[in-house]
Amino acid sequence: MTRLAVKLTDGFALGRKINTDKPISFTFDGKQIDGFEGDTIASALLANGVRVIGRSWKYHRPRGVLGDGCEEPNALFQVEQGAYTVPNVRGTQAEIYQDMVVRSINAWPSLKFDLLSVFGLFARMLPAGFYYKTFMWPANFWMFYEHVIRKASGLGVSPVLEDPEHYIKINQHCDLLVAGSGAAGLMAALTAGRAGARVILADEQASFGGRLSSSKDSIEGISTHDWLEQTLTELRAMPNVRLLNRSTVFGYHDDNFVTIAERMTDHKPLAERNQSARERLWRVRAKQVVLATGAHERPIVFGNNDLPGVMLASAVSSYLNDFAVPLAKTAIVFANNDGAYQTALDLSDAGITVAAVIDVRTQANGAMVEQVRSRNIDCILGSVVVKANGKRHIKSIQVSALGLDSKALTGKSRTIECDLLATSGGWNPAIHLFA
Repeated sequence: MTRLAVKLTDGFALGRKINTDKPISFTFDGKQIDGFEGDTIASALLANGVRVIGRSWKYHRPRGVLGDGCEEPNALFQVEQGAYTVPNVRGTQAEIYQDMVVRSINAWPSLKFDLLSVFGLFARMLPAGFYYKTFMWPANFWMFYEHVIRKASGLGVSPVLEDPEHYIKINQHCDLLVAGSGAAGLMAALTAGRAGARVILADEQASFGGRLSSSKDSIEGISTHDWLEQTLTELRAMPNVRLLNRSTVFGYHDDNFVTIAERMTDHKPLAERNQSARERLWRVRAKQVVLATGAHERPIVFGNNDLPGVMLASAVSSYLNDFAVPLAKTAIVFANNDGAYQTALDLSDAGITVAAVIDVRTQANGAMVEQVRSRNIDCILGSVVVKANGKRHIKSIQVSALGLDSKALTGKSRTIECDLLATSGGWNPAIHLFA
């Protein structure tokens, strides 16, 4: 297991979400993996050089970690065994604990050698919807086909033994319920709390703050990390404010009725779980509700964009800054906005070579753009990544320039070697609760 240095030259501390004084070991597909308290399954696997963490549903192509939160589509695992087993656990949110048992799904007999990857050789013969067009004959055989398809579908296995754990519920009222603990959610809770309102602040992550922990910006003249600590300290001291971490707001119903699932013991070893309930369902009636659920970064589509080593730019910054994970030796950033240039700076600060920043736009002159240029990082404007090269992990990319109308490629493509590609296609607001 390798981690980045504890501090950078500007004093920004890396690894704020992990406690290096408390090492933890668990198993992944029978192999011991070492991590620290605060690590997620995904961050621990990446720190140990595990890049292929699963296989795709249909063609069983290798899959790697793409994001760092609830938007993650690839890092799904089977956790624990017997009555305690849980299928399809999202590894970017599940915290590791001592002797945790984690297994990959949708790969047989192993991730490295998956027999069903042969389906990829027949991709042209297996278009979308071919199941329903092909397996309708002979009549009444669909139940047989369904069983076979389900076996190869890539989903986890449900437990068949009685659940030994117990679950509780609670009813609550408040003046303000805030969903999400980023800067907006914290300010809403702080303002209401100072006014004497009864406040419940819920966030699905283990720690509060959203992306503030990995940010190097400042708020009100101090670093985001110091502002976050001061804000949380003040909120915790307010008797009228309740902070719920590991708590997913999953329902926003009529008349400001909100349902929350609090995970109370999923982050603890099995031997310690019988001391309390595993989950608690909160049924809250609020006078007002603030949805501060943030936004999800968009990926960018290009050839082989599903290769392990292709990640969202924000996730790259998170694994570097929050978990001190050295993701690569040579990285490239591909984006259409200024924000991703911060990821290039984070990579450079961590001692990782940034071969280039590729920007779809023909002009980019923001402050972060100029900082990147000042470090002699090549900024290739008006260009796109057309293909990622590699078999089990990205090895290089092909870059082509866009024509003046930005609708067609022009000239010959250029190949640049890398083992990490951070992509950013902008951001979409997470409006699921409201919608």
